Amino acid sequence: MAEPAAPPAPSLTVLDAAARSALPFTAELPPGFEIVTGRPGPDFRIYTIRRGGQSFVMVYTGPASQFPIYSGQMVEAGGRASILSTDGSVRRAVEHLFQRTAAPREVHVWTMSLDGADRDLAEQIAQSVDVR
Repeated sequence: MAEPAAPPAPSLTVLDAAARSALPFTAELPPGFEIVTGRPGPDFRIYTIRRGGQSFVMVYTGPASQFPIYSGQMVEAGGRASILSTDGSVRRAVEHLFQRTAAPREVHVWTMSLDGADRDLAEQIAQSVDVR
């Protein structure tokens, strides 16, 4: 009996400057970073901000996100709700939620679990995300 075929790998598309300008959000990308598409659904999209094969920040755009996914203190500032976690004596903004009147109703941004300089860079990129 033949082995069942593995499901196809999700298709990733690296967004060029024109595609990034059509997104409902902006992000400041350090040199070497790109935005790729990932798991789309019928009314949502998830984007990954990455360098090489390493994911740093995820961005959900759609009607209802899973915010918050991290535990921590919720604060509202700059037109968004943010989750702050404490790492020793350092507070880190690990997650943000923007709510809009037009579709997509929510833009949810979260950092990946990284260490050291990569963790700092992920937080910096996530902090740079804003809605259009």
